[in-house]
Amino acid sequence: MNHVIQDHVARFGPSLYRPEFEHDACGVGFIAQKDGIKSHSVLRMALESLCNLAHRGAIDADGKTGDGAGVLTQLPHKLFAPELARWGVTLAEPQELGVGVFFLPHDNAYAQARAKAIAEEVLEARGVTLYGWREVPINFRLLGNKAASTLPRIEQALAGRPVGINGEEYERRLFLARNEIEKRAAEDEIRHFYIPSFSSRVISYKGLLLSPSLQNFYKDLLNPAYETSIAVYHQRYSTNTFPTWPLSQPFRMMAHNGEINTRRGNVNWMRAREAELQADFWGEDIDLLKPIIQPGGSDSAELDNAVEALVMSGRGVLHAMTMLVPPAWRSDKHMAPELRDFYEYHRCFNEPWDGPACLVFTDGTTVGACLDRNGRGRRAIPSRTTGSFHSVRKWGRTSLRSPRSWRRVGWGRVK
Repeated sequence: MNHVIQDHVARFGPSLYRPEFEHDACGVGFIAQKDGIKSHSVLRMALESLCNLAHRGAIDADGKTGDGAGVLTQLPHKLFAPELARWGVTLAEPQELGVGVFFLPHDNAYAQARAKAIAEEVLEARGVTLYGWREVPINFRLLGNKAASTLPRIEQALAGRPVGINGEEYERRLFLARNEIEKRAAEDEIRHFYIPSFSSRVISYKGLLLSPSLQNFYKDLLNPAYETSIAVYHQRYSTNTFPTWPLSQPFRMMAHNGEINTRRGNVNWMRAREAELQADFWGEDIDLLKPIIQPGGSDSAELDNAVEALVMSGRGVLHAMTMLVPPAWRSDKHMAPELRDFYEYHRCFNEPWDGPACLVFTDGTTVGACLDRNGRGRRAIPSRTTGSFHSVRKWGRTSLRSPRSWRRVGWGRVK
């Protein structure tokens, strides 16, 4: 994931840099429409909030390169309809579309072509129809020198659901395809290659940008056809680390503010348990889940890997988050016995990922926020009578008028 960092450090010989110390200290939040109706206004409010979080991100000396900013939203089907129509593709229902966002090598045309060829081979082998490749429209002039020098070629693979499978199976198939593509690319020694998202439910737009530049860099974000009812946003501040395009957030299921201080133990225990992994529906493909924690990631990316593995293996996103980021349940005398039994049972499967950390997460249907049991501050969630609600950490919220109510997310709690 972090070839840019490795290349940079290698130029100076031996150094004190260690990838396992990658941490984030960022601004994060989400906007959602409670009735689930998609609109462009949800995205606009998220982008406004993200702009108001500019103070939470670092700025390079060139004044244009940031540590990273991005949004994770539901798949905007209307945005891709003109492209599909141009290709002569007609979908029976919008949910048949899956979109993969590809960061292709920026400095090697052969590697770009080879990575796309691998993707096409894997999708065909898994029965997923590849309709075509879409070059993501961007505004290159907004980038600073450092961001521009490592800018990947950004393309989207538009795919169709195989006949006879449901949405859950389709998501798993895209998940396996993404893992297999990245594994084969690594075997072919294709560097600077990364897939931010490949899903029929969510899509990621992120980069090595300042938060106010995101919406103008990705022209899709200003298109009124881009409609969603969920938008997770993130402004990164990479603490004592090197920012890169892949490590910008949100990741595939969550965005994170803070740090994971139990990181080394969590990663080691996850790796130790990989030999015991079992799930009937994975079959022989279960090896494609390994390593669950992908090398070269930050603490945030590693937690996202763990969440995604649990969700794709059949647990709901709320279930996964409460397993990985539990409250201080042992000392809570007021906790219901059934809930205490839940945490007691799940402690056999994994260790808590402790921060202090503030997390926002979504699977494309459910969206939520939580603080770990060491959380430094609280997250405010104002709700409006029109049905919108907004979660914010590190003040940078949108101009949400006349909030009907405010709720706080306490330590170790999920909302």
